[in-house]
Amino acid sequence: MRHWVALRGRRATARAALLLAWILGAGASLGEAGGRDPHGPADLEAYIRELEDPQRDEYQKPEEVVRSLALRPSDVVVDLGCGPGYFARRLARAVPQGVVFAVDIEPRQLDRLREHLRAEGLRNVVPVLASPDDPHIPPRTANVVLIVDTYHHLPDRARYLQRLKEILKPGGRLVVIDFYRRELPVGPPPHHKIARGRVLREVEPAGFRLQQEFRFLPYQYFLVFEPNPSGNEAR
Repeated sequence: MRHWVALRGRRATARAALLLAWILGAGASLGEAGGRDPHGPADLEAYIRELEDPQRDEYQKPEEVVRSLALRPSDVVVDLGCGPGYFARRLARAVPQGVVFAVDIEPRQLDRLREHLRAEGLRNVVPVLASPDDPHIPPRTANVVLIVDTYHHLPDRARYLQRLKEILKPGGRLVVIDFYRRELPVGPPPHHKIARGRVLREVEPAGFRLQQEFRFLPYQYFLVFEPNPSGNEAR
C-alpha cells in the first residue's frame, strides 16, 4: 500500500512539474518570433541544419555520451540549449519512464524539435522556452542537467549556476560539454569558446565539485559535476 501511495506521489509531482514548465514556456513564447540569442548565428535556419548534420555524429559521439551518463529509466533530464533536439531525443529513449525537459531560448529551435517529436512519436519530451537568464525549470526537478556547446552562451554564469543547482534533485549532476578553446575544424571561433580551466574555476565556486571527466570526445571536454556536500561556496 505504501509503495502504491509513493508511486502516486511521484507521478503527481512529475505531472505538476510538467504542467508548470509548459505554462512558463508557453507564457514566455508569446510575441516571440525567433532570433533571441544575442550570441546566436545570423542565419538560424542554416545553423539548425548544421546541428542536425549526420556528420556531426563523428565527433559528437551522441550515443556514447548518453551511455556515459548512466541514466536510470525513470530519470528526469534537463537538456539546456537543446536546439532542434539532437540530444533530447536520444535522452528520451534512455529514460522511457522519465522526462526530458528540452530547454532553449529560440522558438524556432523548439519548433523544429516538435516536428521531430511528432514524427518519432516521442511523448516524454517537454519543450521549454527559456528566458536568457532563467531556464524556467522548477526547483528539485532534475537528476541531470546536460549543457552541450551552450555554456559559453550563458549570461551572468555565477548566478545562472546557482539557479541550476536549485533545480537539481539531491544526488543530481551537472554535465558540461563544450569545445576546447583552440582552432578546431568544427565549432565556433576560439574567441567564442571557454577553456576547460575557466569552466572549473566558475563551476566549483558555485558549490559544485568535479565528479568525473570523460576524454573520448576529440574536440570537446566532458565534465560531470555534483553539488559539493559541504555546501561551501567560494566568496
